[in-house]
Amino acid sequence: MKPVEIAKGVYWVGAIDYDVRHFHGYSYTTHHGTTYNAYLIIGEKVALVDAVLGSFSEEMFSRISDIIDPERIDYMISNHTEMDHSGSIPDVLKTMKNAKLVCTSKAVDELKKHYPNGWDIHTVKTGDEIDLGGKTLRFYEAPMLHWPESMFTYYVEEEVLIPNDAFGQHYATERRFADEVDQYVLWKEAEKYYANILWPLSRMVQRKIEEVIELGLPIKIIAPSHGLIWRKSPLQIVTRYLEWAKGDRTQDKVVIAWDTMWQSTTKLARAIAEGISSQGLTPILRLIPHSDRSDIMAELLEARGIIVGSSTLHNDILPTVAPILSDFEVLKPKGKKAAAFGSFGWAGGAVKRIHESMERGKMEIVMDPFTVKWVPTDEELVQAYQFGVEFAKKVK
Repeated sequence: MKPVEIAKGVYWVGAIDYDVRHFHGYSYTTHHGTTYNAYLIIGEKVALVDAVLGSFSEEMFSRISDIIDPERIDYMISNHTEMDHSGSIPDVLKTMKNAKLVCTSKAVDELKKHYPNGWDIHTVKTGDEIDLGGKTLRFYEAPMLHWPESMFTYYVEEEVLIPNDAFGQHYATERRFADEVDQYVLWKEAEKYYANILWPLSRMVQRKIEEVIELGLPIKIIAPSHGLIWRKSPLQIVTRYLEWAKGDRTQDKVVIAWDTMWQSTTKLARAIAEGISSQGLTPILRLIPHSDRSDIMAELLEARGIIVGSSTLHNDILPTVAPILSDFEVLKPKGKKAAAFGSFGWAGGAVKRIHESMERGKMEIVMDPFTVKWVPTDEELVQAYQFGVEFAKKVK
C-alpha cells in the first residue's frame, strides 16, 4: 500500500497490523487488528509526527521513501512514548541523522529510559510552535490522555489535529478514512477503545475536550494514532467522547455477565433477563467463559447497568469471573448501576466478592445481592425474575 495524502502536504505513512489480537497484555482483544499511524508533513522543512511499532519500521520507511528521502526529515515529533508509537524511533533517528526529537518535558526521561541514546531533544509545552516554512505545528499538552507525557500536534494551516491515542480505534483495513468503512464496526471499535483505555480517565478527557472547544480551533481532520482518520464531520467523535466522559450516552439495555458450575447460576441469569425484558429493556447475556472481557466493558459503556453472577467455589467467585471484576476496579465505570447474584452450596462468598469489586469500581449498587442455595426452586426463579424487574425499574 502506498502512502496516502490526507491533507495538503500531509501523508499517512504508518503501518497496518492485521495479525495482532491482544493489546495491553491480554486485557484488550483486537478482533480487527490495528494500525500504527504516522504522519509526514512536508514544508521547507519536514516533520514526522509519531512513529510505529519497532517491528514495522521497514514498512513505514518504505512509505516515506515513496515521497522523500528519509534523511530530509528535520523533526521527529513524539506525541506519546508508548512502544506502539515510539518503538521505531531509534531506527528513525539512526536514518534521519540531523533530525531533532520533539516531545514534552515529561517524555524526556521516558524516552531515554526506553531507548538510551544521545539524541538532540527539543521539548515543547502548550502553545509552542515549530515553523516548517509556511507550515506551522502547534503543540498542546494532554497529560493522562493517556500517559503523563501525552500531547496533541495541530497543523495550523490545514487544520489537522493529530491527537495520538485519543479518538482512535483498533481497526486494520486498507482504507484510511472513517467514512470509507462499515460504520457499525467503526463505532463499535471506537466505543471499545474508549471503554478499555480511556474510561478511567473520563474526568480528564472531559476537561481536555472542553479546553480544546474553548480554544475555538478549526478542525477539518482528526488523525489519531490507531485506526481510521476522521475527515467528514470530524467533530462527531469529539462529541461522542464528551458524551462517554460525562456518562450521558446510554441505551435501554442491561448487561448480564456470569459463570456457572452446575447451571444453577445460569438459570438465575435467564430468569433475571426475563424480568428486565418485561420492563422494556434489552438484556445482553454474556456467559463469561464464552465471552470477551473487553467486549463486555464496551457493551457496558452505553448500557444502563450491569448484573454479575457467579457460583461459589472455595468461598469465592469462579476464577473465570476474576478478570471482569479486575476491569471494574481498574476502569472504574463510575456511576453505572450494578448488582450481584449467584448460587452456593454449604457456604457463600461469591456475591460478596462481586459486590466489593463493584464498590471499588465506583459503581452504583442499587440492589442487595440475590443468592440461592444449591438449585433454584420454581419459587426462587420467580424471585429472580422479580429481581430483574426491580433492577430494570431502578435503572430506567
